[in-house]
Amino acid sequence: MSYSSALITGASSGIGAALAQALPAGTRLLLTGRDARRLEDMAGRLAASGRPAEVVIADLAGDAGRELLAKRAGGFGIDLLINNAGLGRFGAFAESSPAALREMVEVNVTAPLLLTRALLPAMLARARAEGTRAGLIFVASTAAHQPLPYFSAYAASKAFDLHFALALADELRRQPVDVLALCPGATATAFFERAGLPGGEMAHMASPEVVAARALAALGRRRLCHPMLRNRLTALASRHLPRRWTVRAAGRLMEGMLRGGGG
Repeated sequence: MSYSSALITGASSGIGAALAQALPAGTRLLLTGRDARRLEDMAGRLAASGRPAEVVIADLAGDAGRELLAKRAGGFGIDLLINNAGLGRFGAFAESSPAALREMVEVNVTAPLLLTRALLPAMLARARAEGTRAGLIFVASTAAHQPLPYFSAYAASKAFDLHFALALADELRRQPVDVLALCPGATATAFFERAGLPGGEMAHMASPEVVAARALAALGRRRLCHPMLRNRLTALASRHLPRRWTVRAAGRLMEGMLRGGGG
């Protein structure tokens, strides 16, 4: 599939940056994030490779940032929206900062919900008028498939993204738009360090470039993408094994990770 203009949230690094680099050269890019230096560096690297991109510095945890981005994107004429920005925080829920929990839900849940609502009608109208197809990608997680002790709010927020994307895909099945729920597992980005995982990484992490390539290959062909085989196996296990077993096993794994034992 080819798209004329794409908006990628959380585009300064990780999967968002890899998606920006993996899109066809003819796709105009609108990139957003709240780290101005990283975002400008990303835009500079793209420009050096012949991929000029416009940037919007916006904090999607608040109404002002979301409204600013929706306004800029509305004038950009996007036909591909990639809701990639996300936050997580490891630790016991009762010891978690209420402000950090609220920020995570605003970025992981409220931002993709409201951005999609703000931009989708015009995306559909342009696709109908031009005889093309629009695209929506929601970056969820393998964590979306089951409750995760010590990562409870993050897993719940990603379950929202997964279910929202799959419901939209069916609701819009007769419309000129393709919807994809992307469920990567552990990926070699700064996510785990920022989330407070001791050591800042997990075992057997996928590269963001592989995740991005497989996501774009799946868009328009499937509604759900697990980029790696182990991600699909994790999803199958959470679906078919007794919930109490999978939650208990996940809890023990997370406890070990929080003690610095890795994953």
